Amino acid sequence: MKTKRWMTGVLAAGLLGLLGAAAPQPAAKTEEKPPAEKTEAQAKPEAKQEAKQEKNLPRIKILATGGTIAGAQASATEYGYKSGAFKVEDLISAVPNMDKLANLTGEQVADIGSQDMNDKIWLKLAKRVNELLKSNEVDGIVITHGTDTMEETAYFLNLVVKSDKPVVLVGSMRPATAVGADGPANLYNAVAVAADPKAKKRGVLVVINDEIHQARNVEKMNTTNVQTFASPERGAQGLVNTGKIAWFQPMDKKNTVTSEFAVDNLATLPRVDIIYAHANMSPDLIDAAAKNGAKGLVIAGVGDGNMTKESLAELEKLANQGVLVVRSSRLATGMVLRNNEVDDDKEGFVASGEFNPAKSRVLAQLALTKTHDPKRVQQMFNTY
Repeated sequence: MKTKRWMTGVLAAGLLGLLGAAAPQPAAKTEEKPPAEKTEAQAKPEAKQEAKQEKNLPRIKILATGGTIAGAQASATEYGYKSGAFKVEDLISAVPNMDKLANLTGEQVADIGSQDMNDKIWLKLAKRVNELLKSNEVDGIVITHGTDTMEETAYFLNLVVKSDKPVVLVGSMRPATAVGADGPANLYNAVAVAADPKAKKRGVLVVINDEIHQARNVEKMNTTNVQTFASPERGAQGLVNTGKIAWFQPMDKKNTVTSEFAVDNLATLPRVDIIYAHANMSPDLIDAAAKNGAKGLVIAGVGDGNMTKESLAELEKLANQGVLVVRSSRLATGMVLRNNEVDDDKEGFVASGEFNPAKSRVLAQLALTKTHDPKRVQQMFNTY
């Protein structure tokens, strides 16, 4: 109980202090009195909350999944922390002036560190997002998420959300109780972006460290630095600082309402594994992945998506058996070109183009819900 009180106090002090509000002081102890009988207004908190909402502000729903942005340290001097220690209501109430940007409501969808993100939660989240955006009572959605797999969740939603209303993912590199926590400003900016009418028709976005990125392009580049997210091939979609936004050129690839993918009738997703290429690479892991049920394989290849001759031969055999094979690269930047170092036409492979292995896996999973034809899948990689 003592630890929980400490965490809550630090969260309030840290979040309020970062955005210029005075942190609440501990109240003096008073003798406990029996609770007074609730008035009719007190007995209806929902009505009270609705009465506070401004009629002319956008209505933004915050969906929480856990992650560092809701994390708490055991003490202020410890580096380690527990992801998802705070609920969505804590995050909303602790950031001052955010209610001046939009009428906010929250919902807890999951409570995990994003290293534990999985297909089941992806499908649950996507279906909930689509359900909410059908309503005239929701103008946009913000999703709090851990940074480790945020780019994958964002891209998955970018392909399956069926609305042009804003959907914005946000996270932080430091837990809510850390000195210099980055979560409050990130969340404030994410709400500002979701509330901006110019965010419509831009696909799913990621807002972090004063930058706006398109889900298709963004990648996590650093293990601990707050300036960890970048769009190395195409650049950011805009900048946002204290809620003030400068938009850049919109994305030219298909997404959301123009995407052919849907999750309405999906209970699972096909298994696709990523295998890392290296010197003296053996085909054993390739064979093992297929034998254990992988319907697709993404190779994080050396250079332009290449690998040993033995591995290429094993992949060609599996491709002939109907396993989808995608060549990506273990390098941070650059495109994997079709038929450049590997004869993709002959082998029946797909070249990932701009996509890193993680994004390639997401698109391959959804592609396999439509087709196993590598030529058709290659068209999807070029389109999305």
